Amino acid sequence: MKIEGSYTFKAPRERVWNVLLDPKIMAQCMPGCEGLKEIGPDQYEATMKIGVAAVKGTYKGKVSIKEKQAPVHYVLSGEGSGGPGFMQGDVTIDLEEKNGETVLRYSTDAKVGGLIAGVGQRMIGGVAKMMVDQFFKKMEGFIP
Repeated sequence: MKIEGSYTFKAPRERVWNVLLDPKIMAQCMPGCEGLKEIGPDQYEATMKIGVAAVKGTYKGKVSIKEKQAPVHYVLSGEGSGGPGFMQGDVTIDLEEKNGETVLRYSTDAKVGGLIAGVGQRMIGGVAKMMVDQFFKKMEGFIP
């Protein structure tokens, strides 16, 4: 399932970078996040409650930040499983500064399996895009 898009923050890239990689802020901004615990440098255990249509459940998994090239690029890698199935994927994040604003571009090719995959790729893709947009809108509130 391929998902890509962009989001513009009205702040310089350095500030956006620092907020995006702050685990406390990440946990507050991830839709459905019930816990994010650091288990190593740039590695976290996450618990999330997510629902797509009638398929709802709690997922436990790992999130790690890789390929950091401050303040322009990183990869957020995640995998999780729960009653309704599993999710796994890497999200590539690139930041470009333009006229004092930061344009963030993201792209992922996520794998979804189990009951949740039965909901249909189109619906899952729409819900995932909505969750990503919610995440970035919340993040914007933390940028000074």
